[in-house]
Amino acid sequence: MAEIIQRGIEDKIPELEQLERIGLFTKKEVKSMLKRSTTLQYKLFRTILSKEDFIAYIQHIGYQFKREEIEYAIIHRIHTTFRRATTRWQVGCIVVFDHVLWCSTKSQLSKVFSSMLAIHPDKPALWIMAAKCEMEDRNSTENARLLFLRALRFHPDNKKVYQEYFRMELLHAEKLKKQQQELEKAKINLRLMLSLLVIGADFILSLLQIASIFDFTKELQENILEDLQSQHTDDSLTWDFMAKRELGVAVTPELQTARGKATDTNRKEERCCAVYEEGLKCISTEAMWTCYVTFCLERYKRKTNVQELKEKRRARLLGVFQRAHDAALLKEDLYKSWVSLASGDAEATTQIATAATQRFSQSAETWSLALQVLVQLRSSEAARLFQEALGHVSPKVSASKGLFSSVATVSTTMKQKYLDWSYKTGGYKKARKTFTSLHEHRPFSKAFFTRMIEIEKEQERPKMNNLRDYYERALREFGSSDEDLWMDYIKEERRPNGKPENCGTLHWRAIKMLEGESVERFTAQYTLLQTGHV
Repeated sequence: MAEIIQRGIEDKIPELEQLERIGLFTKKEVKSMLKRSTTLQYKLFRTILSKEDFIAYIQHIGYQFKREEIEYAIIHRIHTTFRRATTRWQVGCIVVFDHVLWCSTKSQLSKVFSSMLAIHPDKPALWIMAAKCEMEDRNSTENARLLFLRALRFHPDNKKVYQEYFRMELLHAEKLKKQQQELEKAKINLRLMLSLLVIGADFILSLLQIASIFDFTKELQENILEDLQSQHTDDSLTWDFMAKRELGVAVTPELQTARGKATDTNRKEERCCAVYEEGLKCISTEAMWTCYVTFCLERYKRKTNVQELKEKRRARLLGVFQRAHDAALLKEDLYKSWVSLASGDAEATTQIATAATQRFSQSAETWSLALQVLVQLRSSEAARLFQEALGHVSPKVSASKGLFSSVATVSTTMKQKYLDWSYKTGGYKKARKTFTSLHEHRPFSKAFFTRMIEIEKEQERPKMNNLRDYYERALREFGSSDEDLWMDYIKEERRPNGKPENCGTLHWRAIKMLEGESVERFTAQYTLLQTGHV
């Protein structure tokens, strides 16, 4: 027994030291508490026990202090001691009531009542207290009702239990009535708010989305929809929302086969399109056509194993694309999707691409798209279209948009054209700046480098270091197959501004880098140069 008590005292030392550190007790008070705790614990392990000894110990370890300042270990010890006392004296409820009064949280109360009712199911007052705790403290009418029903099984003739159960149900009904009244007030306030606000369809739809989260707002949602349809028919978002709602409307009884489901889906999509068509009668705007096209595009992209449905979606989308274009209300970025959709038909793709350039003749992006299409199709119209593009769009803008095109032919040509334009409009400095900004962006053409070499040599005092830089960059790209580049570089070094002693090194590098027949051609040309025949 002494060992158990000593171990319990040692367990409490860290807790008491913590209370001393936070300033709740002085060192002297801690020693006094430890001494009193030892005395009380010895009493709990005597042969003859009394309830007073348990209550005294509980009071000592924290009953009278502020609960929030008591550490978890102390609280746990208090609960353990109460449970020991309750188990020891199952006759009477005084200890139980003391335990209930001490509990600081609702979850603790529920656990205490649950364990106490298992021991004292014959106490009607305990059932009533437990039910009231669930109703008033835990706000759980359902748990309170279950406790009263269980109590009536144990006490079928107890009038007090019936009275309190009746009172609880009436309180619950009153609470529901108040909630209903508050709900009606809230609905009125919401409708008033909607009527006062000067807002667009996008905001109305955001409110509708929020309202749909709550299951009691069906009537409110209907009111919002009525406002949307009556006051915002001039907004494409209204028609877009109303059209898409048709996807959720059941058209026919659910069909199990894939073809049956596809037929049902097609009917729903046709109903959606009918709403869009109605919307176009009210507002034939770019935004309205964009909603319609986007919807058809999204439906076309949805996977289906039924080829018939896929073909219907494609035909529908192509038709809407054409009509939006004819109305001159198809957005620029949607032409790319239209081109992609018609990619299997070279003639149609070419027509769409060129039509886009007529619609957006000042857009470098559209010209770039059209050029890519024609180059990929190897169309003879590509060169003509390119010249036409330069006539409509500033060379600077067109170059900056087309330089990094995924189509190499467009990119390399645009680089050279941009360099020429820079030199003609801004002189040498602008040309060199353009070259510097582009010389790291592949792909390149040989003409891009040779044109910069020509520009440098046209200056009154060409800089040999710059020429070397241009040649070196060109050789990095074409040095393995173009012997003429090596010969031009060597000839440049033999001129007055160059360094003839560099020619030997260049010859050695060329022999190592050139491949195949290029080596023989280079050797022949270099020999002729050395012998003065070139």
